[in-house]
Amino acid sequence: MNLRQMLYFCEVVDAGGGSAAARRLFIAPTAISAQLALLEQNLGGELFDRTTRPMQLTSLGKFFYPRAKELLSQASRLEQESKQVASGSGGWLGIGFIRSTLFSLLPSVIKNYRVQHPDVHLDLVEILSEYQEERLRQHRVDVGIARFIGMFERHSDMNYEVIINDPFMVALPIDHPLAKHDTFPIRAFNQIPFILYPKDARSPFGQKILSHLEEKGVCPAVTHDAIEIHTALALVGAGLGGTLVSGSIAINNRRDVVFLPVDNIEISTTLVAVTRKGEENPLLDSFMSMLISNAKEEMH
Repeated sequence: MNLRQMLYFCEVVDAGGGSAAARRLFIAPTAISAQLALLEQNLGGELFDRTTRPMQLTSLGKFFYPRAKELLSQASRLEQESKQVASGSGGWLGIGFIRSTLFSLLPSVIKNYRVQHPDVHLDLVEILSEYQEERLRQHRVDVGIARFIGMFERHSDMNYEVIINDPFMVALPIDHPLAKHDTFPIRAFNQIPFILYPKDARSPFGQKILSHLEEKGVCPAVTHDAIEIHTALALVGAGLGGTLVSGSIAINNRRDVVFLPVDNIEISTTLVAVTRKGEENPLLDSFMSMLISNAKEEMH
């Protein structure tokens, strides 16, 4: 299977038939037929029901068509952006990020970076912290914006730049009785259903929170495991329990959730920018400078 075969197939679907597709592509109808036959042979099934006029897509064809269109679109973008990089008229910067940074730091950094570097294509990829180094080694991204609790493993082939030391805050439903207080007593978690996140086998984030609570004599009842923080906060807003989040997330966040400092909590999160060691990348240097500068402004 190759891009030409997918292109011919999609053109036949879009044009309504092989002859019309051949005219649009300026090729012989027999060339389209030959390529479609090879594609169907490779896929192991027919894409068109040839007993109908006009031909209709089979179940395989209906499955394959939107995915082939998406892949062709991605290939076209890749070609265009690669030509820009090769000609020096543009650049590419891959940014891996955790979802919580969408609440605070990342939007302003991206906006400012686009103003200063309008020709640079920013490829934004949401990745949990535990997967970012893997993507960096694959050169899928150039920087990973990760969040850790306490000490974390540092690998010799990576640089780690601490961006923010971010204390925890409790997230409560706006109508919860404790939401009117100035602070939240940590032992109150014994009476509040706890919403844990992220739900991922490789992430120790949630378990580190529970371990610290247990050290404080607190054993909350975990009622929901959320895949990511947006879901966790939505569950809090729905009145299903409370959770702990980094303080920077509380800025300009949900109106149905209250964020309070927590008494007697002794752990915090660290926002870290992870990059490959020993590489020179002026576009990345500019992004890192802007990231650090914006973080300092937000913390004051």
